[in-house]
Amino acid sequence: MTSSAEPSTDGLRGLLTDVLRFSLHDGPGIRTTVFFKGCPLRCVWCHNPETQSPRPELDYHAERCVRCGECLRACGAEADGSGFVRERCADLDAAAAACTHDGLSLTGREWSVAEVMDEVRKDAAYYVASGGGITLSGGEPLLQADFATALLSAARAEKLHTCVESCGHVASERLESILPLVDLLLFDWKMTDSAQHRELTGVGNELIRASLAMAASQVPVVLRCPLIPGINDNGAHLAGIVDLASQILVQRIEIMPYHAAGSAKYARYGRGYSLPEIAVSDESRTRWMQALQAAPCPVTIAD
Repeated sequence: MTSSAEPSTDGLRGLLTDVLRFSLHDGPGIRTTVFFKGCPLRCVWCHNPETQSPRPELDYHAERCVRCGECLRACGAEADGSGFVRERCADLDAAAAACTHDGLSLTGREWSVAEVMDEVRKDAAYYVASGGGITLSGGEPLLQADFATALLSAARAEKLHTCVESCGHVASERLESILPLVDLLLFDWKMTDSAQHRELTGVGNELIRASLAMAASQVPVVLRCPLIPGINDNGAHLAGIVDLASQILVQRIEIMPYHAAGSAKYARYGRGYSLPEIAVSDESRTRWMQALQAAPCPVTIAD
């Protein structure tokens, strides 16, 4: 029962792409990661393109499609010979349900706080044994600040370790309001130069820098730095990471090497992927680690 001191979350819904149990890379220990749908950035290397739009989308596997046209008929669109045209679909749920060949599925559905917590509780014993808990990721969780706050509050009420991953490009009041509920903030730092940051993500980094300074003064922060050979791993950016960590107290710097695992998703969501084929060499990893040795905090590199 909800106490009079706690607002009811019965009508509150969050648009999510997944609730992933047994996650090992989104904070300490074994975790359940909640992926929010919607992001204010459009990073050219994004490996979760399905989290970018704040609306439900169709995940289309062309290799499974038999061009039967059932999806178009179900959603009220007229076939034009191609068998499936996502832009013309008026009812995404109906289109996905009509596909009998696993060619279509709907990405993004509304969850209640109770539904998410039901999933989270399934691994409670692992959290205790490993020091894990719940992580809000995305996308950008703070674009759905009310739902994120309610979910963090529910987790805290059950004494779970809470972690949030954020790009920082959010209103300062949204970020500040959730910090009392956060045990660890995973903060993405993508490019030191603001003009280059805009070219690579669609926005400058002034608000992001301000968000980081404010957050790091209140909660432990891990600075997550995606590094993509030939794109953002230049000497100026690496030096900028060291300078930033020297100015703002962060617990650790985590290098996130580029991987192309998400590139195949773009076509499934009707988007193009602009990066060429990129490989991360051992030499690149060594160079990054050496360049960041001057940072006043530990530096690790993700697998």
